[in-house]
Parts: sequence; structure tokens; C-alpha cells
Amino acid sequence: MKMVSDSEVVTWVTATKTNAFIRIGTKPSITLALTTTTQHREGEPMRNLRLTLAGLVTLATIGTVSLSAGVGASAAALPTLASCKTSIGADEFTKGKLTVATDTPAYTPWFVNNTASNGKGYESGVAYGIAKELGVKKSNVVWVHEPFNASFEPGNKHFDFDINEISYTNARAQVVTFSNSYYDVQQSIIALKGSKIVKDHTPAELKKYQYGDQIGTTGLGYIDQVIVPNKSPRVFNSLADAASALETHQIDAIVLDTPDGQYMASSGSGEVINSKKQNIAVQVGQFPSVGEHYGLLFQKGNKLVGCVNAAIAAMKSDGTLAKLQTKWLSIYTSVPVIKP
Repeated sequence: MKMVSDSEVVTWVTATKTNAFIRIGTKPSITLALTTTTQHREGEPMRNLRLTLAGLVTLATIGTVSLSAGVGASAAALPTLASCKTSIGADEFTKGKLTVATDTPAYTPWFVNNTASNGKGYESGVAYGIAKELGVKKSNVVWVHEPFNASFEPGNKHFDFDINEISYTNARAQVVTFSNSYYDVQQSIIALKGSKIVKDHTPAELKKYQYGDQIGTTGLGYIDQVIVPNKSPRVFNSLADAASALETHQIDAIVLDTPDGQYMASSGSGEVINSKKQNIAVQVGQFPSVGEHYGLLFQKGNKLVGCVNAAIAAMKSDGTLAKLQTKWLSIYTSVPVIKP
């Protein structure tokens, strides 16, 4: 869902909201990281979308956001899990511990009750599954907080890897290292119930609407590079700001990955509501895959990625990943597919 262009020049822009600085570009991380951003988790609102619109910036200000899938990791032969179990200690951020990062709050279905360490939710399950494959006890998995936008900044990381719905992009891979895919992603459209786009969304009709999205996301890249609307999309500091703009009819639709979109449109999310606190958002449909996927994010050159890829491969081979997806993500397969 979140990404930046592989061709874009890393640029700093100042947003009016709380004088925050937003970076568009890639950033490295290592260790599983808890990150805060647009996500959804059981028992907690996907994102606290009750923010102001002060963070609105123009696309001209931030430059072009490009959609690029790429490949997550090299096709080099993977180490054996047996060898990884004996060598992992030398590569861990803290010897004897697997440090995993993510943002907070952590939303359903990726995490449950904003608690990464309970093993509930898809990404929590993946993290603990990887630990098991590498011979790391659950009690030796340590979770730390890492804001989403900071995770793919260049530099040293305070974790082994970050798991937070971070899409692989060529740009990000210049400054951080990604694992192979642990979840393949599709983009979807969120609009207000009863609005024109709900029924009128042929490829030609999709170009006529006013879109809005969070800065640096794959959803924004999809709008610019695939939908190519007649009007430049409005760009916001956060998904919360974009949702508020949708709620107040300042934009017609938001594009974001299917899981996040499903949650935003759910009755209990509280993301886009009317004066009676009733949900007024609907997920119009999802687009065909363009190869986007989520990868675990590591500090650039982290040697641990080979063993983590071996663990992911084992989880794919024995059906563990499929079982986790069926348990936590099966709701997304029912979303109708539309053409951009």
C-alpha cells in the first residue's frame, strides 16, 4: 500500500500540519518493526481518521509518485534452515533475540487489539512463524515501535526487520533490503455510499473523478500511473486527512490496498462517518494485481534476510502462509475486480 517512486528524487517537503516534515523516498530498516500508518487491526480503528485537513499538499509540491513493483529479493540459493538456526545469533540486532518492528496503533487483520506480541493477526502470525522456522522461541521475539515513514529511510536500524504492510519498490530497495513477498497486494477504491463512482466506474469514467490519497503511498502511485485521472489527485500528509476529505465531499474517492480499504469501509471502523456516527464509506472494487507485494524490511545489506527468506519459503511450501491468509485475510477475496 505504501510506496514511493523508484525513479523519484528523494525530496523533503514541509507540511503545514504541526510543522511536520515529510520525506518522499526510500529508507532502510532492520528488525521486525511496529509502525504507525494506514493499517487496520481488530479491536482498534484502522486509523484515527479524525484529523484536520491542514496537511494537504499539492502534487506539484512533492513531485511524481511512481508505481513500481519490482522483485523483492535476489534469486540466489537460500541457506538451509538448519544452518540458519546455528548462525542466526551472529546476525541478530540483539544476540539471542529476534527484534521485530511495526507501527502503532497496529490494526486488524494484521494485528489484533493493537498488540503485536499476542500472535493474533496475519502479520503477527507471520513474524512468529518465521521465528519458529529459525528456531527462535516466542519469548525471545521482541517487538519495537517504528513509524512507517521512518522505516524506509536510509541508515542504521534498531531492529532485525520491520513488518508493517511495506510495499517493495525499486526506490526503497536502494537504501533498505527487502525480503521476498509474504503477501501479494491489490489496490481498491473507497468512496461514499450512493456516490456516482459506486456505479459508474468504467476505465473512461474513472478518469473523471477527484481522487485524494496519502503522500508516498502505492495508492497514490496507482492513481497517477494507472488510472491517470483528468484532475491531479489531492495529496495529504496522512490517510486520516484523506478520509476526512472524502467524508466532507472534498474528494470523490481514495485508492488504497484491498485490506485497508475493506477495513475503512467496514461498519465498525469509524473512519468515514456521518453526524450520527454511521459509516458512509463503501469499497467499490479492487483492481487487478500489478505485482505489488509486501516484504519484510531490513537495514541495507542485513545478512539475516537470507535466512528469513528461507523461513518464508518453508512457510509457503508447508501451507502455513496460506492458512494464515485464510484465517485472517479471506474476506478480501470476495471484493469484485474492476478495470482501471
